[in-house]
Amino acid sequence: MLGRMRIGIDLGGTKIEGVALADDGTIAARQRVPTPKGDYPGTLDAIAGVVAGLEAALGGRGSVGIGIPGAISPATGRVKNANSVCLNGEPFDRDLARRLGRPVRVANDANCFALSEASDGAAAGAPVVFGVILGTGVGGGIVVDGRCLEGPNRIAGEWGHNPIPWPTDEERPGPPCYCGRRGCIESFLSGPGLARDHAHHTGERREAPAIVEAAAAGDAGAAASMARYHERLARALASIVNVLDPDAIVLGGGMSNVPGLADAVAARLPRWVFSDAVATRVVRHVHGDSSGVRGAAWLWPAESG
Repeated sequence: MLGRMRIGIDLGGTKIEGVALADDGTIAARQRVPTPKGDYPGTLDAIAGVVAGLEAALGGRGSVGIGIPGAISPATGRVKNANSVCLNGEPFDRDLARRLGRPVRVANDANCFALSEASDGAAAGAPVVFGVILGTGVGGGIVVDGRCLEGPNRIAGEWGHNPIPWPTDEERPGPPCYCGRRGCIESFLSGPGLARDHAHHTGERREAPAIVEAAAAGDAGAAASMARYHERLARALASIVNVLDPDAIVLGGGMSNVPGLADAVAARLPRWVFSDAVATRVVRHVHGDSSGVRGAAWLWPAESG
């Protein structure tokens, strides 16, 4: 058995992944099971089964941290804003703590991503880290001195539902967003947002990966779409730098795999940041798809053991 076992659980829409981390951050064991779709009691059972399996494999008992696609409301103590809708309105952390017979720590999955990359990833050692999720949605998390900053409303880092900053006339009022507003950062910078923008300018209906590939092959329309994406991402992140002034910004999610994205954004930041120089590093993630589950495990830092 490892000296101190930290178990992390990533509760996704299609799968539940669990890992046990050793003190040095290596993954000692991993398990994945399908997420019971729309079944809250079944989800609790599945998580408990993953925890039991990891502990049986390693012969010990560990702390448990969980990343969810939502947050625990401080007003109600129940889940809010989860796209796995069966979680919404449920006292998830209390129910799971009873099921496991121990306290659990629950955080938004974007916070877990940021915590993973700040702990032993692309931003290891940076005091203030902003972790960015660029995927089917746009989210973010903030880590200060190794701990997630959640805020009294549990929405710290939710930059995707701010309006795109310094909009051009063409960008007003902006695409409709599922939150009910228009012109949100998410509606421009998510994968579907890039696809919508490309279709608007070219008439071609392509998914984001195909646009990226076409741009790399020299397609002028796709290259123009990527140039707009780079510029919008730089503007959006500049507004974060102007407020938070992080030491590092780590890009994650499917769109973070666009070749050269971090460098393209870093080169454009100085135009928009209110400073004579920009020392904030913009970097791509190190742990990739494992960042969420690793960050969930790191919700229990060393001094908590």
